[in-house]
Amino acid sequence: MICPYCNKEAKFCENKEIYGKNYGKSYMCYYCAGCNAYVGCHQNTDKPLGTIANKELRDLRKKAHSLFDPMWQGGKMKRKEAYKLLEEKTGVKHISWTDIDSCKKLINQLSKIT
Repeated sequence: MICPYCNKEAKFCENKEIYGKNYGKSYMCYYCAGCNAYVGCHQNTDKPLGTIANKELRDLRKKAHSLFDPMWQGGKMKRKEAYKLLEEKTGVKHISWTDIDSCKKLINQLSKIT
């Protein structure tokens, strides 16, 4: 995987290279040490969970999740239903695939929905 911030190859490795020890059931990731950008992988495969993100984008995605997750975590709807609604209202299928600009727009839209 190529890092979108420096255009160098991101290393496929265990997430202990980022955190000092492995976290989670799925601990494989792509990591660009120079940019501190990374993305985790599905069930210890080489399939990324989203796009590689630097600190700014990770913080924006956390903000988006803080607005979105209560929609389904409170039991008002199932998670799949919430993601379907997200896509219908915003055009975004998964927060993990947003870039900085689209995530900022998403946060703005979610602020109006929730």
